[in-house]
Amino acid sequence: MDKNNVKDTNNKIPFMNSLSLVTNKWTQNGYTDTITISREGLYSTEKDKHYGPADVKVVDFYRFEGQSDPADNAILYVVETQDGVKGMVVDAYGMYADDDVTKFMKHVEEINKNVDKRDKSEAGEAA
Repeated sequence: MDKNNVKDTNNKIPFMNSLSLVTNKWTQNGYTDTITISREGLYSTEKDKHYGPADVKVVDFYRFEGQSDPADNAILYVVETQDGVKGMVVDAYGMYADDDVTKFMKHVEEINKNVDKRDKSEAGEAA
């Protein structure tokens, strides 16, 4: 699912069809930490610290599809850690994707879905 017209924490981000426009907008919103993902997890250069999937939240993501070349497909993840690291991760999308990034982000997504389900069930019990 393409998410080119989505909300950030302040206002709606206007329709953006290029990776550079979206990254510039999120940078203006404070998502500036340098982040990489490897087998050890998400790594913040600024904090010199690794994070596991349970420590990371995907704030938003965007897929970009090349009009003429399938190799131009990319995905941008906007992420935050529990201790305040805010940054972005860019990866190829499809067969050129980095396996470490794909596995890590899927694990983050699974954890966040389980947390959302647990929060909803706990809210139902409290009602």
